[in-house]
Amino acid sequence: MPADSPIETELLKHATRRQFFANTGVSVGAIALADMLRAEEPAGDTVRPSAASPMAVRPPHFAPRAKRVIYLFMAGGPSQFELFADKPKLRELSGQAPPESLMAGRQFAFLKGDEKLLGSKRKFARHGECGMEVSELLPHTAKMVDDVCWVRSCTTDVFNHGPAKLFMNTGFQVPGRPSLGSWVTYGIGSPSTDLPGFVVLQSGPRGPRAGSALWSAGFLPSSYQGVPFRSQGDAILDLKSPKGVSQDQQRELFDFVRRLNEERLLATHDPEIQTRINAYEMAYRMQSSAPELMDFGSESATTLESYGVTPGKASFANNCLLARRLVERGVRFVQLYHTNWDHHGGAENLEGELEKVTGEIDRPCAALVKDLQQRGLLDDTLVIWGGEFGRTPMGEMRAPVGRDHHVEGFTMWFAGGGTRPGTIIGATDELGLGVTEQKVHVHDINATILHLLGFDHQRLTYRFQGRDFRLTDVHGELVSAMLA
Repeated sequence: MPADSPIETELLKHATRRQFFANTGVSVGAIALADMLRAEEPAGDTVRPSAASPMAVRPPHFAPRAKRVIYLFMAGGPSQFELFADKPKLRELSGQAPPESLMAGRQFAFLKGDEKLLGSKRKFARHGECGMEVSELLPHTAKMVDDVCWVRSCTTDVFNHGPAKLFMNTGFQVPGRPSLGSWVTYGIGSPSTDLPGFVVLQSGPRGPRAGSALWSAGFLPSSYQGVPFRSQGDAILDLKSPKGVSQDQQRELFDFVRRLNEERLLATHDPEIQTRINAYEMAYRMQSSAPELMDFGSESATTLESYGVTPGKASFANNCLLARRLVERGVRFVQLYHTNWDHHGGAENLEGELEKVTGEIDRPCAALVKDLQQRGLLDDTLVIWGGEFGRTPMGEMRAPVGRDHHVEGFTMWFAGGGTRPGTIIGATDELGLGVTEQKVHVHDINATILHLLGFDHQRLTYRFQGRDFRLTDVHGELVSAMLA
């Protein structure tokens, strides 16, 4: 609220000192405490967005390489052994018990201890100048290996789905912390004035485990939480005005509600009221911007075919094309969740089910990278592909057999946004049980993502309950090998 607003000026003009302290809703002691807490904040390290415009564009700590992010999240844990990690020794020893020396100290979600090694049945080949191994399940991905930075030594701390997704997205395995997209928009705002700064797109038979906590703003102001869009029809339900209500009538209603909210904001100083004001205004503007966003009529037949898009059909392919259209329109962070990667065996098997899910994502992922590249957007757009963990080299005792969750040695890839293309980072042992070269932890990944966006991850903080919190908690190292 500007200090010279008519409402505030009028109230202060007629307020006695006693009325002033009563109307603020806090005591003199509370004001003193708040001032002491502010004094504890490290000067220049915290971000201070404008309350009136929380998504206003702000400079990061240093010159960024990436200006926007598209995060392709494969929810469930893709199997690196069927996609990116050819292990001849594992095939040779398939059906045998794993060496006890390699199993010591390792924990798994469902394995009982009597499982056998499981070699992949998939055919692999090396592709591109970098020689990255890619299986027959991802023929389109195989053609772009030199455009991508590959990390084959990713590790995490959590082996159950919901907590592991939270850990990857928020740096903590319990709900309540801000997500990566929230930290980014809190830090640098968003250039888009007609669309949210952080948009979430979902595909697959269900939503990801942990749900909306994955794109929550946590203890940050809720202006920074992700906004879920649909990939067909209206982007958001109930966005259109009711029949019989003109645009002028609606504008009058919004202006009236805004005045009421501003009066309440002045009385309580609650930042969530400012969030509510901004949400009404964004919804009003989106009545024009959202239909144009969802209309693929301006896209060429070649573009639609390259993604595998069927106009009007909800799909991961549609979401990839929407992601490109969103970042073109200034949206800062777009996250796509695609489910059904949890292949333990039985109905969730490594045969038909894995073929189905890879068939849904292979073409559109490659098309997105190429499309951004052709439009001159890839240099400053960071594209991320990965899940919450990988899979075990041992098979689960189900028919047909599958793989359990594994926290060591899974693969992620990164394209554009200042990453080094055609680079392969890290390695695992001959059975794929553990990392042998350049371990990259979740906190390291998030520290590097923030670095590419111009942030020192140790300085992007928010004070909550007397402590400065950050995405990487008290961990995280920059993976310099990823940088171009």
